[in-house]
Amino acid sequence: MKLRVKFIIACAAAFLILLAGVSLGSSNIPLKDTAGTLLEKLFGLPAKTESRIVTIVWNLRFPRAILAFLAGGALAISGGVFQSVLKNPLASPFIIGVSSGASLGAGLVMLTGFALPFIGAFTLPLSGFFFGLLTVFMVIGFSSRLDKSMSNNTIILFGMVFSLFINAILTTLTALNREELRNLLYWQMGTFSMKDWTYSGLLLPFLAAGCAAVILYSREMDILSFGEEEAQSMGVNAVRVRRTLLACAAAMTGACVALCGVIGFVDLIAPHLARRITGSRHCYSLPMAFIIGGSLMVVTDLIARTIVSPSELPVGAVTALIGGPFFAWVYFGKRRSGAGA
Repeated sequence: MKLRVKFIIACAAAFLILLAGVSLGSSNIPLKDTAGTLLEKLFGLPAKTESRIVTIVWNLRFPRAILAFLAGGALAISGGVFQSVLKNPLASPFIIGVSSGASLGAGLVMLTGFALPFIGAFTLPLSGFFFGLLTVFMVIGFSSRLDKSMSNNTIILFGMVFSLFINAILTTLTALNREELRNLLYWQMGTFSMKDWTYSGLLLPFLAAGCAAVILYSREMDILSFGEEEAQSMGVNAVRVRRTLLACAAAMTGACVALCGVIGFVDLIAPHLARRITGSRHCYSLPMAFIIGGSLMVVTDLIARTIVSPSELPVGAVTALIGGPFFAWVYFGKRRSGAGA
């Protein structure tokens, strides 16, 4: 099947998933009413829809579904970048510790109420970006000092150690601020509850800048997959490209974590599925990962808010239930293939 057809099918499936995410919930809304509301609000087309349905669709569910899709796509691209740059199929912002670092930065802002002058609300995603970036460079720096080969196990081990350490700091800070305990704990587990259009607006600049830079460096990422010496011979500054890509991935992950909480494993699952569909060329696999990651996040959020309706499960808990077995499958599958070789 041609790649163009695959992308058309993926986009159509993502559109249907978005419609389902908006239509289904504690009170189900017919697809025609959902579509009519969206056509009226987006394109000004007249639609005879009840005001109650318009309010539910446009003010509650559609902003939530869009934020989930954007966050899932951003995490998926970040995971693809980490797996490519670190040459590690198990690498992801969640596993390496970037998500934990970003959550610490965002948690400090939430607890202290600190806001940078002139940028106001953007302080939250910016804190996630800077702390996430600091964490990934600390993990890579410590790993390279103890293991020059930067093996999969070493990076994953240090990432998990840093995650546990940072989570312990954040848990301590949360326990010392009991008035914010419930909100912070629920945010740490990941949620899209009560998120309006403001959150998508805060995430979009980080997502747009990060995606643009990553796609711009897609050719260099392809070359780096052949090894650093080969890349240098073709005029690619491997160190600069890696740092730029990691910064872009950290920006997207940090903003997502700061705005939506810690949601893991989407950044691990989506890039693997995308490469199976499009192949390894990053100019194709990364956009496909965005579509798959966004769709997966919308489905996960739908499960989280309907399976025990009218209550909600944390989205991070649902993705962990899916991602844990997937992580084991990838890890042991690579070990078996290595042993067979």
